Amino acid sequence: MELAILLFDRVTALDAVGPYEVLQRVPGMTVRFAATEPGVKSTEDGSLGIVADTLLEDVPTPDIVLVPGRVGELAMRDDERVLAWLRGAHETSQYTTSVCTGSLVLAAAGILQGLSATTHWLAMDELGRLGAIPVAERVVQHGKILTAAGVSSGIDMALMLAAQIAGDDVARAIQLSIEYDPQPPFDAGSPSSAPEHLVTQQRRRSRFET
Repeated sequence: MELAILLFDRVTALDAVGPYEVLQRVPGMTVRFAATEPGVKSTEDGSLGIVADTLLEDVPTPDIVLVPGRVGELAMRDDERVLAWLRGAHETSQYTTSVCTGSLVLAAAGILQGLSATTHWLAMDELGRLGAIPVAERVVQHGKILTAAGVSSGIDMALMLAAQIAGDDVARAIQLSIEYDPQPPFDAGSPSSAPEHLVTQQRRRSRFET
């Protein structure tokens, strides 16, 4: 089974690497980091690079498509080469997935039109403007399409996907192997639980808010 992870400059590292750490452990999985041009793609602050080893056109029919998000996805939404690749790959994929604002790229490609989907909580309105129905859930699945909310939720989505591909025991074993046992020191991981002044602060800093 082949997984193609779309890479681009100014990507959020965990959006791509979190699901990678889960899915590369599924028996028989081959991973390709694909981009419009091979080479190192910088993370959003420029301090880390992830290598794209494959041209998009060299993975036309991956079994799984994964689109990460954050600042660089703006350019992906306007890149017809990327959107055309996504549409073509989606036609034959077993699963088409996104993490965080990667769902905005899927929506721009027309893949989420009229479907409920999720994204980072600050990008919900933008997701709606692109034709999807925003849902404030950690992971949303419609058939072969899975969208995950912000950043860390990509691990949850990947474990769900691992279970569907290889069974619950394999997914549980992967969860154990990566010791994914979240016990955060604060209850501030969503706008419903975080202090209001922090929610307001994040909204003011966000490019998604008008």
